[in-house]
Amino acid sequence: MKIIIINGPNLNLLGKREPEIYGSQTFEEYFVSLQAEFPNVELVYFQSNIEGEIISKIQETGFTFDGIILNAAAYTHTSVGIGDAVKSITTPVIEVHISNTFSRESFRHQSYISPNAKGIIIGFGLESYKLAIKAFL
Repeated sequence: MKIIIINGPNLNLLGKREPEIYGSQTFEEYFVSLQAEFPNVELVYFQSNIEGEIISKIQETGFTFDGIILNAAAYTHTSVGIGDAVKSITTPVIEVHISNTFSRESFRHQSYISPNAKGIIIGFGLESYKLAIKAFL
């Protein structure tokens, strides 16, 4: 099984950014633990702060991978383009958010990804990614 995790803007700052919301661990550190926990799954990681790069990665992997775990971060609530990219591929996508977006500002309650996602995992911290992997197994 081959799964890619695609993270959007500002998630490169995990471990530094708002630790009260996002924790103190970097995503790279957490990713190593995911690889160790799921040795029979080929896990790939991609992060970009640039909307077009995220769309290109979805298109590049969206017909050949077994699953995409997508945390588009703030683009979740603003990017019709990312939503359209998810709609146009055949690989199933699980939308993930570290924080509970519904307990935050009201603009975070809208998602352009959700209507075309296989499922949504919200609010379990970094463990949201592990839950998404398990959903693909």
